[in-house]
Amino acid sequence: MRGWVSGAAMALLLVAGAHAAPGERWSAIWATAQLVAEGPNALSQEELTDATLRQIVRVPLSVTRVRIRFTNRFGTTPLILDGATVARALDPARAAIDPASLRTLRFGGSGTVTIPAGADYWSDPVELNAARGADLAVSFHLPSAPGVQTSHPGSRATSYLARGSQGGATDLPGAKTVDHWYQIAGIEAAAPRARAIVAFGDSITDGYGVKPNTNARWTDALQARLRAAPGLGDVAVLNAGIGGNRLLNDGLGPNALARFDRDVLTPPGVTHVLVLEGVNDLGTLTRDAPVTAEAHALLVTRMIDAYRQMVARAHAHGIKVIGGTIMPYAASAYYHPDALNEADRQAVNRWIRTPGNFDAVIDFDAAMRDPADPTRLRKAYDSGDGLHPSIDGYRAMAAAVPLALLR
Repeated sequence: MRGWVSGAAMALLLVAGAHAAPGERWSAIWATAQLVAEGPNALSQEELTDATLRQIVRVPLSVTRVRIRFTNRFGTTPLILDGATVARALDPARAAIDPASLRTLRFGGSGTVTIPAGADYWSDPVELNAARGADLAVSFHLPSAPGVQTSHPGSRATSYLARGSQGGATDLPGAKTVDHWYQIAGIEAAAPRARAIVAFGDSITDGYGVKPNTNARWTDALQARLRAAPGLGDVAVLNAGIGGNRLLNDGLGPNALARFDRDVLTPPGVTHVLVLEGVNDLGTLTRDAPVTAEAHALLVTRMIDAYRQMVARAHAHGIKVIGGTIMPYAASAYYHPDALNEADRQAVNRWIRTPGNFDAVIDFDAAMRDPADPTRLRKAYDSGDGLHPSIDGYRAMAAAVPLALLR
């Protein structure tokens, strides 16, 4: 009968409509690097059983259609989400949402998804209007706790944990607050002109010292510059920093080479990656005891080889690689570097600055060092630990990025 659609056919049409339309162009607009939640960064099994997590993220571009990437990257068993929503948050420091913006997330048309161990899973797209700089609240219900929690401890944003399935609640009064993200990894938008730049690094990129919900990382300051620059307003900065991260060895998270493909090559729309990694490799070499001159030379060689690997992998995907020089850290009481460590840093920075090794260079070292003692950060840019920049230092880092490199 003309004009009649069976129930089964209608269901198929609804599922098909939930997916991206043919020819639709998607670009990552927000992302965060993943690691195992351990110690004080982990929530208890009891807390995550029959629990709703509401997590706040800031989107840099105006959006009308989005999808959320959930993750079970380090899980050892399947992860079940039996309800998820997204909405505009009213305040990044609160769990309250704008009820008119609330959207139910589905997965292949279903309200429930089982994410295999080690995998990520995109939601179906939803129509949602949000202005650039808006905060989105992503909520989901866990019927049972993940065996191993996949997280980003350095969120510098407050998340909310409540009992029961409350993804549709307009507020979560009495919810437990934690400044970490769990089981979320990215947001994409259907945006023809949007593209992304990955800031790939350690705690300096992650935003060590930035207070929760202030969005004062150097990548946030760079995003503000891009927003104001002609022709760059549709460029999103994806922060792929992990505190303690190293090029060559695992630390608080997987080493840089182990996570490069997932954090840089997987998100769609990436055109550039800014690499600022290596200070933790240099610092840990002699933190506990001196090593031989041969060990120093070997570290420098291996670090340079790691950079070469990143450049080759990125170029294979048409992504430009910009190297950031390693900033001074002679005043660090944690690493207490000596003259040999400083010589290693200078050797690595010489290679980074050498034309042809990276597609371009951002000389963070030159921008941040003290002219009176180039082995140390400027006092105004030092957070006080001799290693991490202050908030003014983060602004100076963003100001040191030549925007022409990103066009």
